[in-house]
Amino acid sequence: MPTLTALYRYPVKSIHGEALTHSLVAAAGLADDRAWLVADRNGRFMTGRDWPQLVRIRAEVADATLTLRAPGMPDLQIARNAFDTAHPAQVWKDEFGAWHGPVEADRWLSDYLGSDARLLYTGTAPQRRIRRLPDIPLSFADGYPLLLIGEASRRQLSDWAGQDFAMTRFRPNLVVDDAEPFAEDGWTRIRIGDVVLRMVKPCTRCVFTTVDPDSGEKSADQEPLRTLAKHRKGEGGVLFGQNAITEIAGRIEVGMPVDLLD
Repeated sequence: MPTLTALYRYPVKSIHGEALTHSLVAAAGLADDRAWLVADRNGRFMTGRDWPQLVRIRAEVADATLTLRAPGMPDLQIARNAFDTAHPAQVWKDEFGAWHGPVEADRWLSDYLGSDARLLYTGTAPQRRIRRLPDIPLSFADGYPLLLIGEASRRQLSDWAGQDFAMTRFRPNLVVDDAEPFAEDGWTRIRIGDVVLRMVKPCTRCVFTTVDPDSGEKSADQEPLRTLAKHRKGEGGVLFGQNAITEIAGRIEVGMPVDLLD
């Protein structure tokens, strides 16, 4: 039976992933996943595609605070309730409302990136919605609340390319093992504990997969995107992993079995 072997969240979009042992899962995904966004002065998202050094920022999330750490920078702690000024935000073509915080956070990010930046927060009730499913709230994630990838799929990709790629390079929320490579492509609904998830769309991959998740350096050989393009080119682009939404909310924990419902 497939098993949940890892959980990751990314409190600020494009920063280093945080490994979890358990998490609440709601309609908007894992708690505090992509709840904050680095944006330009107009609120348009800035991501690791163009700013790969973002992956070297690490975050610690508490009930009342967000703490950011990055090489060469002093630690920055910000209160959640300090994000109290309405501010426009844009992720891809989605334009929606968010919350802007202290200028100290903007200055910290601008100094680290070497470019004018803002830190925005979704707030406790995201104003954004999934385009295809307008009843479902969405954080600053690209298009869907959750991304699931099979560990066997990662191993197969590594075999094809002749080099081992860390799963963190692909920025999943849920990692599942004890299944065949790309078995997740055929799943429709799964249960993990009390949580029921529905797969809604294969994940289209981009140049961000070529960024080393620890160093922030882009691969000179364009891997693993080059190998993915040879083996996983589908309608709409290069595919790896499955986007998912929550049908029944609850709590999940690493080590739980994954029941295939459909």
